[in-house]
Amino acid sequence: MAEVVIEKLSKSFGSVEVLKDIDLTVGDGAFVVLVGPSGCGKSTLLRSIAGLEDVSGGAITIGGRKVNDLAPAQREIAMVFQSYALYPHMDVAANMGFGLKFAGIPKAEIAARVSEAARILQLEPLLKRRPRELSGGQRQRVAIGRAIVRKPQVFLFDEPLSNLDAALRINTRVEIAKLHKLLAATIVYVTHDQVEAMTLADKIVVMNQGRIEQQGKPLDLYYRPANLFVAGFIGSPAMNFLKGEVVAGGTGLGADGRIAIALPPGATPGMKVTLGIRPEHMSIAVGGGDLHLAATVELVERLGETGFAHLRLASGTVVIAEIRGETGLKTGDRTHVALDPAHLHLFGADGRRLG
Repeated sequence: MAEVVIEKLSKSFGSVEVLKDIDLTVGDGAFVVLVGPSGCGKSTLLRSIAGLEDVSGGAITIGGRKVNDLAPAQREIAMVFQSYALYPHMDVAANMGFGLKFAGIPKAEIAARVSEAARILQLEPLLKRRPRELSGGQRQRVAIGRAIVRKPQVFLFDEPLSNLDAALRINTRVEIAKLHKLLAATIVYVTHDQVEAMTLADKIVVMNQGRIEQQGKPLDLYYRPANLFVAGFIGSPAMNFLKGEVVAGGTGLGADGRIAIALPPGATPGMKVTLGIRPEHMSIAVGGGDLHLAATVELVERLGETGFAHLRLASGTVVIAEIRGETGLKTGDRTHVALDPAHLHLFGADGRRLG
């Protein structure tokens, strides 16, 4: 496998700049996941690494070799697409080995590589079947097998699980995680699914409008988002946001019901800030107290032992709090929600994290 280094990469379609000064290092054997809203540039970045898009500026290095001017076939990468792109008239074995045959690899070696990939992916009983005889998850495993037999330096995945139903996504996600550990593969993976990103990645890269907003370990982004965009994007349900004001004293509720926040580094008393708190750090409270906000229940979602209460505060803001066990809450109930002061996130007027 190999390290991928991207330096000051830019890409424009006419006058529209879709990638802007991208700097990213994917370590040898790392699993890096690109996430972001539709149109943020994550798939364009992946296709640029693959050589399927010409870049406007910057450099892409794979295994210490600059590949900007190399064709996709010369970059020693393998790409797994959202669509399986299998040949319907070929059986599984032929689909997996077709690229090798096209490259002039001897038949014996092709057979050996296909056999090994089939063993890894548990496809051995399916080698003689045609794509129409396979389930969606099996077809995706064949597409992954087609990538494995090439023995690439880097695997590129472009939303590979988005066409699968929920149960198959879970199963295939587990298989991809096992495959990464087995092959010690360098993987760059694009998804819109936060569960995939959080469970698969060594490093998550959050993109927005062609730029990288933040990159780091999944839990680092979850617990210390760099700005409001990352805070609102990472996590499901999303982080709750409330308006607050910095005071020189402690943290609590002001007489007018506004949230007063202890002075963080870089802040001044009276500064208006946005306070963020995740649903699991809000709880239903028995009565009033420090950081207990009066609320009216709008909706209760039960997911078994856990669930979520949608609550409207006196300010009109709707927040989501995690609930556990049988709470007896129902729509229209008046209650209080408590904020855990150890898990408050503060953001300044520019959207950047404070403290």
